[in-house]
Amino acid sequence: MSGGFSAFAYLVASVCFIMALRGLSSPTTARRGNLFGIAAMTIAVFTTLTLPAITGLSLLWIIIAVGIGGTIGTLVALRIVMTALPQLIAAFHSLVGLAAVLVAAAAFYAPEAFGIGTVGHIHAGSVIEMSLGVAIGAITFTGSIIAFAKLQGLVSGKPLIFSGQHMLNLALGILLLVLIIVLMVAQSPVIFWAIIVLSLALGFLIILPIGGADMPVVVSMLNSYSGWAAAGIGFTLANPVLIVVGALVGSSGAILSYIMCKAMNRSFFSVILGGFGGEVAGPAGGADMGDKTIKQGAAADAAFIMDQASSVIIVPGYGMAVAQAQHVLREMVDLLKEKGVEVRYAIHPVAGRMPGHMNVLLAEAAVPYDEVLELDEINRDFSATDVAFVIGANDITNPAAKTDKSSPIYGMPILNVEDAGTVLFIKRSLASGYAGVDNELFYRDNTMMLLDDAKKMCENIVKALEQS
Repeated sequence: MSGGFSAFAYLVASVCFIMALRGLSSPTTARRGNLFGIAAMTIAVFTTLTLPAITGLSLLWIIIAVGIGGTIGTLVALRIVMTALPQLIAAFHSLVGLAAVLVAAAAFYAPEAFGIGTVGHIHAGSVIEMSLGVAIGAITFTGSIIAFAKLQGLVSGKPLIFSGQHMLNLALGILLLVLIIVLMVAQSPVIFWAIIVLSLALGFLIILPIGGADMPVVVSMLNSYSGWAAAGIGFTLANPVLIVVGALVGSSGAILSYIMCKAMNRSFFSVILGGFGGEVAGPAGGADMGDKTIKQGAAADAAFIMDQASSVIIVPGYGMAVAQAQHVLREMVDLLKEKGVEVRYAIHPVAGRMPGHMNVLLAEAAVPYDEVLELDEINRDFSATDVAFVIGANDITNPAAKTDKSSPIYGMPILNVEDAGTVLFIKRSLASGYAGVDNELFYRDNTMMLLDDAKKMCENIVKALEQS
């Protein structure tokens, strides 16, 4: 394929990637965005395979690699459950980071193959691109592994903090910059691998202190890192589409991280430098906590209350995702609508373990998009609502975020479910949420706790509504 045609094909692929990102910004256009993304990747891969530099043997190795990776990816996609998507994304980010490190290493040891000079005499600009790519890639690799382990429950969600960690991170960051400058002059393999080892260590040290409550921001942040790592390697490979895609992923991930930090009333740097919270076991279901007692109800009670209501707001959370209760929840809502009840859904920006988690689950159950409202759109409506039906959410409804200055979630905007006439709260137990904070909403006079599996409870509510 001629250089002019390949450049044009890469341009088309880049435009398709931009359209894909634009489409994924809204649930109504997400399917179209995915199609654009598939088309873009197909064009980019086909164009790369037809470049003059791709000869018989190298093409064979590429086909073998694509076959292995495609098979693994297909098997994972077929078996993955919705609740495991956050840790899957973290795992994929680690692979992007590792790929950046390996490509940079190949370029460092065989610069002639990349047209960036000879061993020991690599162009200064290429050394900078290579160094930044390998540093960001290594940080992304180890950081994503820790994020995966925390989301999967292999590592505690509590922040792992030690004295002087911020100063240590700062010192290592400065040392990393010094080593990159030294590599430009000396181009020594020892310095190159020192950059890799130091960056790997920084990945661990940056993510380990971040608590479970901040993991949605961490996943988004690592997404941004993986994009910048890809862009850096794109410069090394002189591949325009990789540069464009990396910049798109890096910038969009950074913007999303900023939006999420704003939604949690956290500064971006405070999240990076140290998290808050962790998982702490709460009291057993129905237990008496001194002067704190709960009002516990059954499915029949909830069905009767909602049957008599004129308006209900559903607040979904991670517990709904774990129980896969979105389909029976939709069935319950349809019954309420038939009885003349107005029903809407309230989505918090960080509900679940990743941005858009709840939106995807509700879309899977064919919930109309116009019934799904964000926090800013619906928060004032709770005070005029008869029933707030909370299914598996916790920290995003905790009034302590507004009242308790000592709480680790203080200042985080929450859904004002406590303002509703009645709060029906489905939860397995009274255990604290991902931030490790007891939810005082459980003990409010207008709250009825429905302590059971979310799917089972909704199924029983549906039966009670059908009989009413």
